[in-house]
Amino acid sequence: MTRMRYLINTLNKWAYEYYVLDNPSVSDREYDKLYDELLELERDTGVVEFDSPTRRVGGEPIKGFERHEHISRLYSLDKCVSREGLSAFFNRIKKVVNSPIYTVEYKFDGLTMCLTYDKGRFVRATTRGNGVYGEDVTAQCLTIKSFPLTIPYTGLLEVQGEAVIRLSVLQEYNQTATEKLKNARNAVAGAIRNLDPKVTASRKPEILFYNVNYMQDSLPNSQEEYFEFLKAQGFKVFPYLRVCKSEDEVISAIEEIGVERKSLDVLTDGAVIKLNDSSMREELGYTDKFPRWAVAYKFEAEECETVVKEVIWQVGRTGKLTPLALVEPVDLGGATVRKATLNNFGDINKKDIKIGSKVLIRRSNEVIPEILGAIEHTGTSVDIQKPENCPYCGSRVEEVGAHIFCPNKNCKPRIIAKLTHFAQKDAMDIDGFSEMTAQSLYEVLGVTKCSQLYSLTEEDLKKLEGFKEKKINNLLTAINKSKKTSLDKFVFALGIGGVGKVAAKDLAKKFGEVQSLIQADELTLLNMENIGEITAEGIVGWFAEEENLNEIYALLSAGVNPEPLKITNSGGVFEGQLVVLTGTLPTYKRSEAQKLIEANGGECQSSVNAKTTLVLAGEAAGSKLDKAKKLGVKIISEAQFKEMLGLI
Repeated sequence: MTRMRYLINTLNKWAYEYYVLDNPSVSDREYDKLYDELLELERDTGVVEFDSPTRRVGGEPIKGFERHEHISRLYSLDKCVSREGLSAFFNRIKKVVNSPIYTVEYKFDGLTMCLTYDKGRFVRATTRGNGVYGEDVTAQCLTIKSFPLTIPYTGLLEVQGEAVIRLSVLQEYNQTATEKLKNARNAVAGAIRNLDPKVTASRKPEILFYNVNYMQDSLPNSQEEYFEFLKAQGFKVFPYLRVCKSEDEVISAIEEIGVERKSLDVLTDGAVIKLNDSSMREELGYTDKFPRWAVAYKFEAEECETVVKEVIWQVGRTGKLTPLALVEPVDLGGATVRKATLNNFGDINKKDIKIGSKVLIRRSNEVIPEILGAIEHTGTSVDIQKPENCPYCGSRVEEVGAHIFCPNKNCKPRIIAKLTHFAQKDAMDIDGFSEMTAQSLYEVLGVTKCSQLYSLTEEDLKKLEGFKEKKINNLLTAINKSKKTSLDKFVFALGIGGVGKVAAKDLAKKFGEVQSLIQADELTLLNMENIGEITAEGIVGWFAEEENLNEIYALLSAGVNPEPLKITNSGGVFEGQLVVLTGTLPTYKRSEAQKLIEANGGECQSSVNAKTTLVLAGEAAGSKLDKAKKLGVKIISEAQFKEMLGLI
């Protein structure tokens, strides 16, 4: 063994003992001595091995984060905050699984990470993102010393963990930091999603691993095996996993975590309950967002007292006025809370909230500030008045049920919110367009309609404060790029009341193009599965307004081209097929193959179950392929896939 290899192996062993096992076997001085020798040897030879610890020093800042598609989708967890919610989860499991066995783990409050390995080597690190695509943060992650650069497993692998910053580390950082960090959650997100890896290194994050997201071979058979596999590969796991054979044991484990978490050096906000058996997980499957076999139990939020200083009324895109309470600053869970949303005027009366009164406030699910009610009124407490006029434009407000609306479509905050909504990622996806951009466009250039965005020029944008050549070019490029969009995103961008992302996609599937949707009647809409009476009435009413129609035609005239979703309900070669994609296809990305399947009448599933009718399998297909074979599901290759489509 060469001296360089000896140094690398020894230093990596010591680092594993220190950062993963929390059981150092040598002093810092001894480690530094060998590290310096390795560094000098690398300088002399010009050789830096793949797994050298010197690679973990933060390099130069990067220009931006590249988007990366995960091999397998990363799902988030459904949440419950009560025993009733937990019982509903148990009942759902018992409908499919006899005598289920569960595992219970800590739920850490940080940033979800996905690390890829191939041929035993670390390849890349990404954030979770939307579950399908994340941001490549490899340069930042390389500064973290609590994960291995090489592992014994040589197949293609994705592992999932939570990046965290220990509370003691945060406290130590803040003692010398020019700008102090308020809480560990924000600190770790800012550390990983910082373009300068040196910033990441300075905050000393670590990753606690808990899941194998993709494995070239068959996935482990249980959560216990997942846990042992991760440890065997050298990943740092939190040493708590309870296997529970009854619901009472699950509740006992949750209560245990609820007590112990208060003395932990890591921020945690709940417990994760999973079905232990992996094969039974496949039977339960997934919703659009969550696995049906797992749930996060969130602990009650912290509560404390504060005083309401003022209540202001915010106006949203639809004109609805929402009361916002400004309170005396109070610290909850490491974050300073200065305001809390009140639902409506009825909520104010129900909770007996007054300006100047002492109230009980909490961060609901440790995220959203919420006023629970008044504790004490003082001699200076005054009632909160229901607004008769819009606080921004002065228009006489209208009451609809429990809500208050400004009817003026030209009200400034309504226009700014409309422009912001139109440009957001799930709508027209105009990169770099913010609420401040919308406000500047309205105030300086008089932009009031979304269609006006497509006539903006370089000379126009030069009039906006902070807009230099690069920013102007980027925005104009993003606006032009947004002209090519899908029909569902276009419908969502229009901002029709009651039409969210799901309803927009359903409408796009049903009507196929803009003109057909414009002409839709209430009966046709009501026959759709997810459209109710109020929403149907609202859609028809929205398209009946001449101003809205003129705006649609102005957008189309400006070059906006909403392409129909390539999904058909009949006539395609995959009509009636429930298809699962697994493995790496030779020429197609999974997303491309999925679009072709849906365009030809098929429906794609995330996992194999008894209803699956077809599996498209590529190279390195794992447990999904095994499950398909056991169930006798038809399996095809990419060549057969192309043949079915008539492409070969």
